[in-house]
Amino acid sequence: MEPHGWALVLLKDLSLRQASNMYRHSLVVRVTHWAGVLCFAVLLMSGLQIFNAHPALYWGDASNFAKPVASINTTVRDGRRIGVAEVLGHRLVTTGVLGLSGSADDRQERAFPRWITLPSEQDLATGRRWHFFFAWLLVLDGFFYFLLGIWRGHFWRDLVPARERLKHIGRTLVDHLYLRFPTGDEDMHYNVLQQLTYLVIIFVVLPLQVLAGLAMSPALDAAFPFLTSVFDGRQTARTVHFLLACVLVAFVVVHVTMLLVSGPWNKLRSMITGWYAIKSTGGGP
Repeated sequence: MEPHGWALVLLKDLSLRQASNMYRHSLVVRVTHWAGVLCFAVLLMSGLQIFNAHPALYWGDASNFAKPVASINTTVRDGRRIGVAEVLGHRLVTTGVLGLSGSADDRQERAFPRWITLPSEQDLATGRRWHFFFAWLLVLDGFFYFLLGIWRGHFWRDLVPARERLKHIGRTLVDHLYLRFPTGDEDMHYNVLQQLTYLVIIFVVLPLQVLAGLAMSPALDAAFPFLTSVFDGRQTARTVHFLLACVLVAFVVVHVTMLLVSGPWNKLRSMITGWYAIKSTGGGP
């Protein structure tokens, strides 16, 4: 029987043990990458714990309880309590996932279910401690990565796309949609979509996420009033912080999905050992 599906992907990936190898990821990149993965996971789960304490988002400086931008709650319909998510006035029943979760005989009223929050039980104080500790750890990790990236030329060498690559961004996008991945020399570098995505995440999304988080602190607002002015109010900063977290989750989902379909063993090995196998262009698809 011919292999197919995931079995075929894995066999192709393992066959790269015969391909040539290149040292792709430096120790600094690998350590900061995995530290970032750990920090992001804890920040996401503890952030949802904090959100659960008041599961609504507003725009401006004050909370308009009667008209939130988005909220997750419960309501009673036809004599039954259901979970409801509301965004810009549009309501969606989310029973079992958001608002009301848990087994049918043990429903719990909470915005995000217990399995995705840290800690699992509703505990705002502990969630805030986890969140703040790992937020500063992520800032230090990012600062270290940024300094060494500048010093060693990592950004210019690996992430800034050449003009010639930008001309072919449409073709690269189509190749990705059809799951056609580069081989040979082309596989020795990030493609233009990866480069642009990483640049936006590193230099736009993450700094803005940190700035929005700082703007929610009353102590920092008192010391640096411009923080709330940048976001037109503390509640707007909270909403932006949540939306950027959603952007980062979407990035991680796409990132992991592309890793799985393009060769998980080779990609994962390179981010652990630094060594990446380059498949010959004559090796077939």
